[in-house]
Amino acid sequence: MSLLASLAGYLVLGTLAGTMAGLYGVGGGLIIVPALTLAFGWQGVAPEVTMHLAVGTSLATIVVTGASSAWGHYRRGSIRNDWFLALLPGLMLGAVAGVFVAGSLSGGRLGTLFGLFVLLVALKMALGRGPKPGSVAPGRAAMGLAGAVIGGVSALFGIGGGTLSVPWLSRCGATMTQAVGTSSACGLPIALFGAASFVVVGWGNPLLPAGAIGFVMLPALLGIVLASVPFARLGVLLAHRLSARTLRLSFAVLLTAVGLKFLL
Repeated sequence: MSLLASLAGYLVLGTLAGTMAGLYGVGGGLIIVPALTLAFGWQGVAPEVTMHLAVGTSLATIVVTGASSAWGHYRRGSIRNDWFLALLPGLMLGAVAGVFVAGSLSGGRLGTLFGLFVLLVALKMALGRGPKPGSVAPGRAAMGLAGAVIGGVSALFGIGGGTLSVPWLSRCGATMTQAVGTSSACGLPIALFGAASFVVVGWGNPLLPAGAIGFVMLPALLGIVLASVPFARLGVLLAHRLSARTLRLSFAVLLTAVGLKFLL
């Protein structure tokens, strides 16, 4: 497949990922990772590195899209800077650790873990259980530990961390606006340190295809970023035309199908 054809395919993927991220209100990682895994398989990328390449590339896209989201929330004052700074050391260390754990796993085992994680997210969405509100924030040590867990799991699976950080921040007493805003800020260091670590871990791997720098595929990064941001607005418009219950259940069905594909 030519580089131009590959880039066109990634633009289509970015269109799909952006639209669905806006439609379902989630970060693109849960959509981008399985889509990239499928696309890399079509291109004949070695299965030993396909999953790692998909996760690393997903994190790299979140660096760009997450920065835009975090800046928007910062301008609206919806980021709790004190909580973000308390979480930050753990987020950075956890992200790096998560990448090295991913690097120690085979592509098949990493895919299996990703499938299980997606099924858990699908179950949570199907049950409609939102985060439980709290009133008292834990100390800095607990925040640091929580940051490490959020950063590690998020980097391991190529997501921005909102699936974990929003419930945690809500338990700490944040309003939903603060939880979402602070979560968007948390996604940036996770993606930045995670993507950089995937470049280092994958550097020089002889199985990598042309256009890859470590476990980050540059043509895919470019195509997804160019298309996903504007099409996320289309997804938001579509979301306002559907009921919340329809959105939640349809996304749960989609995630269930994705999770089962990685397990079977």
